[in-house]
Amino acid sequence: MQAARELIQDQLEAVNNRIIEKLQSRVKLVENIGEYLVSAGGKRLRPVLALLAGKITGFAPQHIDFATVIEFIHSATLLHDDVVDLSELRRGRPTANANFGNASSVLVGDFIYSRAFQILVELGSMPVMKLLSDTTNQIAEGEVLQLAKAGDPECSIEDYLQVITDKTGILFAAAMKGSAILSDASEEIQQALYDFGMNLGIAFQLADDALDYQGDANLIGKNVGDDLAEGKPTLPLIKAMELGTPDEKAVVYDAIQNKTKENLNHIINITQKTGAIEITYQLALDYIKQAKTALSIIEPSAYTQALAELADFAAGRQS
Repeated sequence: MQAARELIQDQLEAVNNRIIEKLQSRVKLVENIGEYLVSAGGKRLRPVLALLAGKITGFAPQHIDFATVIEFIHSATLLHDDVVDLSELRRGRPTANANFGNASSVLVGDFIYSRAFQILVELGSMPVMKLLSDTTNQIAEGEVLQLAKAGDPECSIEDYLQVITDKTGILFAAAMKGSAILSDASEEIQQALYDFGMNLGIAFQLADDALDYQGDANLIGKNVGDDLAEGKPTLPLIKAMELGTPDEKAVVYDAIQNKTKENLNHIINITQKTGAIEITYQLALDYIKQAKTALSIIEPSAYTQALAELADFAAGRQS
């Protein structure tokens, strides 16, 4: 991750400055929550992908604004997610809704969404506007599908993969394709970068879901077991029910259905004993392989190498 950031350090700093500039508002509460989000840091992975894609296809100043849009869309979804999920910890500190209240977080999330589209209008690219409009609509569908499946221990792997495709994969993909569109790259290159981003995003979310049953809260920046408390039937739980004994399946089934992490330690042991965590990471690696295959048509460079290294980080990360 650090190597990729170093390649685009100046551009990433410009994005950070642009974020601060575009969060300015005549309403102080908007700025307060915006500054709170910015000061939390984070990996800025999605803007990094947008900038690297721009470097690969022909970098221009407009890529700074586009990367800012991508981060704004991501930040808005985080604000809304934390309210829906009743989350209290993100990036190692209290969530915005825990600090400022649910109503404020939802409304500032709306502000950030709308500011993102104001910037898109300034970019003046209808293809990029269509891409991001379709993307945000699909993210919203993914959020609703996840909500519908919360507390459902009968959730299929197909529905689970649809959720993480919509919630995570699609924005990774759009970050890369949008930069390629702005560079007037060929449709073949646009599709290759889109495919890389999609597969990377799915792998990233698979690893994130595995971390919920083996990570350290101090490292991953959220409370271990939060997914269980929200009744989210993620792949580690789905596979644990499939591969565990009837008694083990009953424990996991009950926890999802009742949205409780009362038996978290036991369930962690079940996910490890059944190999569910290992299976989840292996699937992430399969998606990373597909991501790297998509890159193969692009001329090798320091930037494509950085993308490959980011892919390896996403699949095997421990935080």
